[in-house]
Order: sequence, then C-alpha cells, then structure tokens
Amino acid sequence: MSIIIHGTVVSPFVRKVFVALEEKGIAYEKVDVRPLPRTDELFAKSPLGKIPVMEVEGTYVPDSSVICQYLERTHPSPALYPSAALSFARALFLEEYADTKVFEIATKPFFQRFVRPRIFKEEPDEPYIREVMENELPPVLDYLSGELGDDDFLIDNQFCIADIAVCSPFVNMQTLGSEHVDAERWPKFSAYLERVLSRPAYKTAVAGLPDSTLKIK
Repeated sequence: MSIIIHGTVVSPFVRKVFVALEEKGIAYEKVDVRPLPRTDELFAKSPLGKIPVMEVEGTYVPDSSVICQYLERTHPSPALYPSAALSFARALFLEEYADTKVFEIATKPFFQRFVRPRIFKEEPDEPYIREVMENELPPVLDYLSGELGDDDFLIDNQFCIADIAVCSPFVNMQTLGSEHVDAERWPKFSAYLERVLSRPAYKTAVAGLPDSTLKIK
C-alpha cells in the first residue's frame, strides 16, 4: 500500500505530515501541489482547497491532523500520540493550537518576507512585522514556554504530535521569514525548538526549502 502526499514542503501542515512519516519510517511519495492558485484539480481532491492531501489506493484524504491520525492507526509504532487519556487530550489541543494560533502568528513574517515579494511583487511591510514580533508573538511563546516547563518535550517529556505541530510553523518564520525566537527572553523554548528541529526526521522533511538551515539566533 503506497502513500502519496500532495503538497509542498513550504506549507507547515504538509511538513507536519512529512515529519510524522519520517519518524515512523513509512515510505511515501511526494507530488508537488501549491495551494495557490486553487485549481479545480485541487478542489476535486480537497474540497476546502487546502494541502496536504494524502492519496492511498485511489482515495484522497485531506487535512494534516486527519492524515497523522490515520498514520498512527495504521502504523502505531513508534507512537506519536500519548496513550494516557489526559495526555492524549493535551496533545490534541496543542496540535490544534499550533495549527491555528501558532500558524497564524508565525506565518505573518513569512508572508511578508517571502510571499509578498515572490508572488505579489510587493515590498514587505517591516513595521507590521515588528508589531507582530513585539506584540503578537510574545503571548504565544509565554504560553508554550509554560506548557514546556523544564522538560525536553511538551507532553510527559516524550516527543509526540504536539512537538511536531508546534515547531512546524517556526520553520517558515525562521528560514523564510528571517525572524527568530529571542533566545535570551525564552531560553528554554528556544533550546526546545532547536532540539526538535535538529531531529533527523525534521531535517529530511525540510529538504527542498529555499533555505533549510534551521538555526536559532
């Protein structure tokens, strides 16, 4: 049974799936699909017009969270979801928080510095980027730092889907948006981010980015 992932590594949601596949050692194929412009072909596979889309035996399944749970069900080892009910619930929430709030904030510098010049031929709005970095991002980093505490990973000190999802949007912010987590203000989260992004699965998953050097300032 072959797995084909339709999407682009520039997407943090596609990247999340690639990391899960790599962590589990599952063979897969990539088909490069960009989210813009949204084509009839994309809508035929993904009714919301979003990526990634997983193709298995001619069936198309959209949504990164759905795909990751499918991978967990079909390839349970190594587990990427905690077995304890409360830890499982926390992991699901942090995955959702990453896919919504973290994505929303971390993607803004990426959009300004990467998408606007390349797609819309416009200059980035630097004052807006500063507003995001100084006022919008800090509450997110404060919350995540509190969830992490003194542990190496977010849930029960074990690497899981929450870590994959939370760290994925920061790849766009740091490598394509040229903004970094302040290691002096958030030392534990900065070290955590570097720890997760240094995993072999992440390094493989980001191959193909315009700049895949994952460094923390």
